[in-house]
Amino acid sequence: MSATDLWTRPGRFRAACRPLVLALGLWAAAGSGHAALFGDDEARRAIIDLRARVEANRQAAEAADRQLTQELDNGISPLRRSLLDLVNQIEGLRREVAELRGQNERLARDLAELQRQQRDVTGAIDQRLRPLEPVQVTLEGQEFTAKPEEKAAFEAAMTALRAADFAGAVQQHGQFLTRYPNSGYVPVALYWQGNAQYALRSYKPAIDSYQRLLSLAPKHPRAPEALLAIANCHLELKDARSAKATLQNVVKTYPDSEAAVAAKDRLARLR
Repeated sequence: MSATDLWTRPGRFRAACRPLVLALGLWAAAGSGHAALFGDDEARRAIIDLRARVEANRQAAEAADRQLTQELDNGISPLRRSLLDLVNQIEGLRREVAELRGQNERLARDLAELQRQQRDVTGAIDQRLRPLEPVQVTLEGQEFTAKPEEKAAFEAAMTALRAADFAGAVQQHGQFLTRYPNSGYVPVALYWQGNAQYALRSYKPAIDSYQRLLSLAPKHPRAPEALLAIANCHLELKDARSAKATLQNVVKTYPDSEAAVAAKDRLARLR
């Protein structure tokens, strides 16, 4: 019989202990009856035998306890290891989650910083490009778009003209026309260039400027005045015949204009 059987089967354990109990009872009876049934030698042998049995039973009980403890340890140890492994895995996952959270926070900060930098760069670019963007211009009934530097160049030429700097005005209008040949300012620039040339008594260059205006934009609001100005240049050049033909052309081409009224008056005086 194993030690495990002693602990797990109480009936067998009691049966195994019955001789011990009987021996103890006999020993007690022998002691109380002054060894009536046994002699001294027999009593000593009985006691020694009883002690040996008690020691054997004690050793058997201890062995059974050790075996039971070992079996319990053998059953619990794997569970303990499994629980320890599980705890370690959970702790590892917690560390990974904490690291991921830290990475996400850093990425969020980096993204916010990049977005701020992008807004700053975009704003700086917008500020730099805004002065370069075309602007809407309305001039003498005409609407068109012009670059800021284009508008500034035309206004500089007009400033010179208003200051009676006719030579400067001729030069700046000429530079403008060369630099911006397709500008919406061109018809007006040609008209005022012709006027500045007329003021300098450069009549033939003035005629050329007016003619360019008429060829480029015959329906421009300044066209009737340009044609009338050509007639005036012919008169200054003592070319009455050409002046008369030009005045007649003003009346014919632009009959409803103020220039036509002035042309009729001058025609009457030329007769």
